[in-house]
Amino acid sequence: MRWLILHARSRQVPASAAAVLFVALALWAFTGSGPVGLGTAVQILAANVAAGSIGLGGWDLVLERTAAIRWVPRRAAHVLLIGAFASAALLAVQAVGPEIAPAGAVVRTSAGLVGLAALGAALFGAHVGWILPTGWLGFTLLVPPPGGVVGEVAGWMLYSPSTTASTATPWVLLGVGTVVYAVAGPRR
Repeated sequence: MRWLILHARSRQVPASAAAVLFVALALWAFTGSGPVGLGTAVQILAANVAAGSIGLGGWDLVLERTAAIRWVPRRAAHVLLIGAFASAALLAVQAVGPEIAPAGAVVRTSAGLVGLAALGAALFGAHVGWILPTGWLGFTLLVPPPGGVVGEVAGWMLYSPSTTASTATPWVLLGVGTVVYAVAGPRR
């Protein structure tokens, strides 16, 4: 059990959890009983995933690469726990406040965003793993989506979960991001 506490501290889990809880409390305080759009929910999820993504790398990457433990399952579990915690915080606010987004859309969006964060950590380093999810979010919110399947893939965060492309995209991102990060680890 002690290794879990040490691992959580080395991955800045307490600070990440505090940031996610702060965002959830701010959302709860400022939404009141009024309706909240899907765009706000996506922004909250991106903030939660960005807060969690700082822990995708430890203080000493060389030590992590030479340690005599199996990192692949630990890294994969870490990615999945970030996504679960990010969506659980938003769903908890929704349970005591106004409906923000359907639960399926929250889980789907969180899965895609955390997959992007894991991919960002593997490609660019854990300290900037938040770039891919927030960059895709900015693209989705600011650039008019093209039509057809390309638009559904590019704007999957704001499309209805009833379309195949917008439903498959985040799950593919989660799978690819988790596997790449679990096998390769964060970039130095």
